[in-house]
Amino acid sequence: MDLNVLTAPLTAQEIEWRVQSQTKDGQKIIVVPYITNRCVMQRFDDQFGWAGWQNEIKEIEGGFLCTITAVLPGGEIVRKTDGASRTGIEPVKGGISDAMKRAAVQFGLGRALYDFPKVFIETTDKYIPGWATPLLDKMVDKINSGGTVRDVVVLKPEHAKPAVKAV
Repeated sequence: MDLNVLTAPLTAQEIEWRVQSQTKDGQKIIVVPYITNRCVMQRFDDQFGWAGWQNEIKEIEGGFLCTITAVLPGGEIVRKTDGASRTGIEPVKGGISDAMKRAAVQFGLGRALYDFPKVFIETTDKYIPGWATPLLDKMVDKINSGGTVRDVVVLKPEHAKPAVKAV
C-alpha cells in the first residue's frame, strides 16, 4: 500500500513550532516542530477520502487513546492506536488532539519530524520572535529539498533579512 499522501514531507505551512524550554542562562529558547490536528485530518481526507477513515477517542486515566481506522483501496481495514496525557492548556481538547496526532504517526504522518535538528532561538523572550518564523520555514524547505542541516541549529536575529522600508 502506497501511503504517499500521508508520508509526504510536511510543508512549512503544515508545521507549527512550540517552545519546549528555555536555556538555563535565559538567552535562548528551544523549539520543536509539530503538526496540527487539522493537518492530520486533511492528510487523511486526501489519502483515503473523507469517508474512508475515522477516529475513535477513548478516555483513560490521565488522558486519551485515539484509534484511527482507514479503509485501504483493496477494502482491507487498518487500525492504529496511540495515546496522550491531558495537556496543561485545554486539557481535554489538547489531550484528544495529541492522541490523534500520535496515532497518525503510526501511519507515517509526521514521523520525519522526530529527525529534525534541535533548534535554539537566540532570544530572552519566552515566545518565538517574529523574525525567527521565516527562518524556521526556510529550514523546513531546505530539509524537504534534501539539503543538509546540522543536528543543532541556532537561529539569531542577524540571520533574518532586514525588512525593506517603504518609500
